Amino acid sequence: MLQPPAPQAKASFASDFGRRTLLTIDTEEEFNWDKPFAREGHAVTHVDGMIRFQAFAEELGVSPVYLIDWPILETGAAVEFLADAAARGTAELGLQLHPWVNPPFEEEVSERNSFAGSLPQALEAAKLERLNDAFQKCFDAAPLIYRAGRYGLGPHTAGLLQKLGIPIDSSVRANYDYSHVQGPNYSRHPLEPYWAARGPDLLELPLTTVHWGVLRQQGRQFAPLLRHVPSLGSVLSRSRMLEKIPLTPEGVTAEEALRGSDIAIDSQLPLSVLSFHSPSLSVGHTPYVKSEAELEQLYDWMRTIYGHFASSGVTPTNLIEILRQVRS
Repeated sequence: MLQPPAPQAKASFASDFGRRTLLTIDTEEEFNWDKPFAREGHAVTHVDGMIRFQAFAEELGVSPVYLIDWPILETGAAVEFLADAAARGTAELGLQLHPWVNPPFEEEVSERNSFAGSLPQALEAAKLERLNDAFQKCFDAAPLIYRAGRYGLGPHTAGLLQKLGIPIDSSVRANYDYSHVQGPNYSRHPLEPYWAARGPDLLELPLTTVHWGVLRQQGRQFAPLLRHVPSLGSVLSRSRMLEKIPLTPEGVTAEEALRGSDIAIDSQLPLSVLSFHSPSLSVGHTPYVKSEAELEQLYDWMRTIYGHFASSGVTPTNLIEILRQVRS
């Protein structure tokens, strides 16, 4: 899964699938983003924020995909809310693995080990199995999708997901390289959905990040240079020569996201995958939402981007529809 797939692995969809959007939410505990990873010192207090957002999403006609990690599964109010949304058919649920707070606890807590795919195969498998079992006990259903926390896929992840019968992964953050922090490199992975393993029984839905600017066609060629000279990226972005735009309200303005959306539309991507972290739905839990004003900006971002997609004929979808429409 770490190597870019062969061209023939590209997934295709039924002719009436058109172009769609999928909203994914990394549904996780609150912790201090400025401090090292720790097993303790986290909380889940933003359930009311999730409830408000779910009602908002339903008004937009969007069915969020909540990617749930261990501390969320241990929080009764969160499980009750998520179970209700899923039972009403207005949301879908999947797994997210944060190794540092997911038992069994055998590894040293470190930057490298925050990527689940860096763990020994047996330990990654044990954590995934515990998470999967807890999910099924909470929701009496099997998860449809998985995302490795910090996008931390490893060489054994695909096989582990296949063993658990999870049909979709969405851990690839296309056009991003985390090798400088001992993570995976996705700088050459495609934006289009593709089959991540033989089968086809594991569909990869990469998060959407596009290049914009006069040099956007050469964006991937700049990736190795930007890794060694990070300041060059800021220069290119400020000059509007080359800008990397992930489709997220976290750290990306609506104006920037509109440019990114236009690139995704012009590229005729069959699926644009948007994402953010659930603690951003309350004030003070992430660097992106530190005030009530910034929280309202997140909601405005959503209205703007989904309105723009709708005016361009790009409509929201869900996992069930994706699995129904994708072709082997």
